[in-house]
Amino acid sequence: MPIEPKIAHLAALRALISRQAPGQAALPPCPLGLPALDAALEGGLPRGCLQEVIPADEGAAAAGFAAFLLGRLVKEAEGGGRGVLWASLGEGDLYPPALATFGLDPGAVILLSAPSPAELLWAMEEALRSPALAGVVGEIDRLDLTAGRRLQLAAAAGGGVGFLLLRADRPAAAVSAAALRWRVGAGPDRAWHVELLRRRGGRPGAWILERSADAESLQVLESLRSSAAQA
Repeated sequence: MPIEPKIAHLAALRALISRQAPGQAALPPCPLGLPALDAALEGGLPRGCLQEVIPADEGAAAAGFAAFLLGRLVKEAEGGGRGVLWASLGEGDLYPPALATFGLDPGAVILLSAPSPAELLWAMEEALRSPALAGVVGEIDRLDLTAGRRLQLAAAAGGGVGFLLLRADRPAAAVSAAALRWRVGAGPDRAWHVELLRRRGGRPGAWILERSADAESLQVLESLRSSAAQA
């Protein structure tokens, strides 16, 4: 095939994808109810994109923060019946009743146990393309750029948010298709140390968040200078 028709076919394919998978800017952000974070994110959590949540320690803070973000997405979608998918390899170690502690109704969560990383990524991609889901979490060791781009396109098509919950003992990839990269660690008592390491088109930030005694809400105790900004 001559070069010119190939270029024409590629241009037509890109146009088709752009029509069928709306860009992130066309979707309104999801307010988190935390003025400092909402301001840093220019209105709230962006939708229709892929995000990474990296644990800063071996505790459950990162999973709890992901559950909090999913809870906000579900709450904003009330009336639409949108749920979330939480996928892990094998049995995983998620305790579903604990999700309510972070503001996510366990009844809105579909749990998926995948036998292999390839099947986990396939399930995430299919789920992200569905408008019935507000968000999808995948617990995975590492993700290559090609797979990340496929998940990003799927999230843009479905309008939900894909969260990659990575492992604390694995370094994050230098190049990623994710629009945001969070790092979350446990602080004293009920506090979390939350860093926004990277935001496409924006600045990083860092905060100390504390859960209320009834675990129904979060508040910002302090805004910090992020390690990404210092670097």
